Amino acid sequence: MSNLAYDSRVEGDTSPQDIAMMQSLRPVPRISIQAFCETDGVANPIERAGEDRRMAKAHLKVHMGGIPTAIEFYHSAPTPNLIILESRAEPKQLLEQLAELSEHCDPSSKVVVIGHYNDVGLYRELIRSGISEYVIAPVSMADIVSVVSSIFVDPEAEPIGRSIAFVGAKGGVGSSTIAHNVAWAMSSLFKSEVVVADLDLAFGTANINFDQDPAQGIAEAVFSPERIDEVYLDRLLAQCAEHLSLLAAPSTLERVYDFDPDAFAQLIDTAQRSVPLLVLDVPHLWTGWTKSTLVKADEIVITATPELANLRNTKNLVDMLKRLRPNDPPPKLIINQTGVPKRPEIAASDFAEPLGLTPMSVIPFDPLLFGNAANNGRMLGEMDAKNPVVSTINEIAHVLTGRSEIKTRKKAGLGGLLGKLSRNKK
Repeated sequence: MSNLAYDSRVEGDTSPQDIAMMQSLRPVPRISIQAFCETDGVANPIERAGEDRRMAKAHLKVHMGGIPTAIEFYHSAPTPNLIILESRAEPKQLLEQLAELSEHCDPSSKVVVIGHYNDVGLYRELIRSGISEYVIAPVSMADIVSVVSSIFVDPEAEPIGRSIAFVGAKGGVGSSTIAHNVAWAMSSLFKSEVVVADLDLAFGTANINFDQDPAQGIAEAVFSPERIDEVYLDRLLAQCAEHLSLLAAPSTLERVYDFDPDAFAQLIDTAQRSVPLLVLDVPHLWTGWTKSTLVKADEIVITATPELANLRNTKNLVDMLKRLRPNDPPPKLIINQTGVPKRPEIAASDFAEPLGLTPMSVIPFDPLLFGNAANNGRMLGEMDAKNPVVSTINEIAHVLTGRSEIKTRKKAGLGGLLGKLSRNKK
């Protein structure tokens, strides 16, 4: 017996459950999708799904009018890779409409129906007739991305590697140093293959920090994207440790490095198919390609020092990334270089509260440890494995690989910081 589904979902922020579901989904390939909806309650989640980073390669268009509009539309237009249809019609009428639509559809096009009747018999009949999936309204944005992914992503495909982008709230805050040491820790602690990609082609320091001078590196890949595949990428990698490889930056000024927004996309996609962990050392810039790289990363880590300009920049980054990545967790925060003698500092709790984040780590100022490591081309763990900073780096590696969670710290008052930031903008 059919039961009409009357409940509806409130449109708003993505729920924690949906965000958790989205983290396990692979990116959807380059396909065309057209949706024909009858209600805003279904059209809106579909439109939001099209804005998600996992759907970045797909081309999605939403029409209102349901199946009758689709029938009229495909009288004179070719059908896309996927058609999503919402229908409030009763089962018999729905099947009749789909039969009429099938006369105008390419046999290779996939069809997903979003219906309002919870009917097992209808579901079986739809699947038998070649419909890829029947989903009962209401639907969420995560439901849409999940359905599309389940149809077009091969379940037998090799697992895709996780990309972790490190970026500094300002230049000189130590983001690159932390990125390199965390990558080394992940490779040595977990015996997992890790690739570090130094995206600062002009001034990158990964080659110095890892004591490497490769003849080729990331520049060859970026300037010859048509050549990039797993074999070519492997030739460009410099081996830094047993499980750690580096895509080194040339660190020269012989040419300028102006890139299109998607200049690094092919390289990152190929690297993620090659290794389980990809660490992206993103320079402190705001360009089309740095923005695109951060938006598409699986995880973002912001490093900041405890002073006001860093707080302002971090707040701007966190707010922007929340708008650009509404279906992902917020960035992770590392507060670095705390306890510099005679320097006025913002307490970690005061720094974190206006951001709405719990710092993943607070790292003290230790110029002797960091300076010796940098000058010798060694990682912190190689210089002094028992140092508390090394333990902190190891904890970061555990959090970023999902082996542990951020420890919650008690929050304190803002101390007028937001007011000061507001006054400075005037």
